[in-house]
Formats: sequence, C-alpha cells, structure tokens
Amino acid sequence: MCAEMEIKMEIQLWKEILEPYGQAVDELVVKFNHIKREYQNGRMYSPIESVSGRVKSISSIMEKAQRKNVKIEEIEEKIEDIAGIRIICQFVEDINTVVKIIKKRGDLEVKQEKDYITNSKPSGYRSYHVIAYYTVQTIYGPKKLEVEIQIRTLAMNFWSTIEHSLQYKYKEHMPQELRKRLLSAANAVEVLDNEMASVREEIMDAQNHNRQKANIIADIVRSIEELYYVANKREVEKIRMNFIRYINKMT
Repeated sequence: MCAEMEIKMEIQLWKEILEPYGQAVDELVVKFNHIKREYQNGRMYSPIESVSGRVKSISSIMEKAQRKNVKIEEIEEKIEDIAGIRIICQFVEDINTVVKIIKKRGDLEVKQEKDYITNSKPSGYRSYHVIAYYTVQTIYGPKKLEVEIQIRTLAMNFWSTIEHSLQYKYKEHMPQELRKRLLSAANAVEVLDNEMASVREEIMDAQNHNRQKANIIADIVRSIEELYYVANKREVEKIRMNFIRYINKMT
C-alpha cells in the first residue's frame, strides 16, 4: 500500500512539474496559428504552413536524463525540449522568415539556435531549432521555462517522422543498411527542397491567386446571406442559384 501511495505521489509530482509546459505549448500553438491567420486575412502568403506542439512524456524525459547523466532535480534546467513546438513551412526560405518572427516577439527570449539545415546531422537530419525562454502565468505566479521550437519544411518533416519511428524501434542498434538508405533519402529531400525553391515564386503566385479567388467567393456568399435580412427572399434565392451555377461553370 505504501509503495502504491509513493507511485501516486510521484505521478502527481510529475503532473505538477509538466503542467506549465503544457500551458506553454497550448499558448504558443494558438499564437503561431494566429500569425498564420493574420497573413491569410491580409491576403498575403504565410510562411507558416502548420503548427503543432507536445510535452515530452515522463518516460522520454527519464530516458534522456539517464542518457545525459542529468539528475532529477536538474531536469528542468538541463533538458531543453520538455516543451516542443513544431512549425512546418513550404519552402526553406520560409524558415528564415519564421526565425525572424520569433526573434521579434516580446514574449520569447531566444537562448540558442541550432542550424541543422546548413550543418545537417550525420544521420541526414535537417531542421532549424530555436531554444527560447517563455513565461506562463500560473496560479502560483509567473514561471519562466524553456521551449524548443523546431522549424522545417514539409519534406524535412516527412523524413524526420520516418527516421524518428525507426530510431524508436531500433534504439541504438539500427542496421547499417537502413542507415544508408535513410541518408540517401535525406539527400533526396534536400534535392526536392532545392527544386521547390527554384519554382517558389510560381507556386506562391498560384496559391495567392487561388486564395484571392476563394476570398472573393466567400465575400459574395456573405453578402448574399446578408441580403436575406433586407431584401425579397425570392429574389435573393434567384441570385444565390445563379451564383452557384456560375461557380459550377468556373470549376
């Protein structure tokens, strides 16, 4: 019974430690998604394609602490990625834009940058990491903690997701042949990103055109809906049906 109580107390302690990190992740995901919407509402190209976040699991924290010889009481100080934010971009050039956005923010204080795009890891891993301080407001007062923000392209993220799954499966014993294939795939991802960069302007123009078209259609639909309150409903319905027929012809 005592052992069971100790386990419950330890779990509760971990919950209390990790709660502010979960709050930080939630807040930053909302904030970066808002930046994306600001670009879109301004009918501009957004360097942010998608945003996600996670808090490292207790088992992963303990495993990393053991691997790096970090004492339990030093975990918050020495493990930088307890809270993680991942920002996905379409193009490599967008990564620099996102880094500049982060540096300009008043709620993030950059501690360290790790450029694994210019200097990829031996495994082939490519991404840009920013370690930053972020303060959350808790019922006990403000708490300043570290957050790792990973910024990468869609192609880099695809490769990294596969590589992470394989590393989890094999731990430190991944077959050499598989390592070679992953490295070859990483090189192919770099070529793909470079090719996409060469047609970036054309892709952005096409996306902006489609976005503007969608915005115009949305504005017209809203205007038709507003007419229901001030005009003859039968006439408004005719306008709506004619508009739908016109859109169907366009598509």
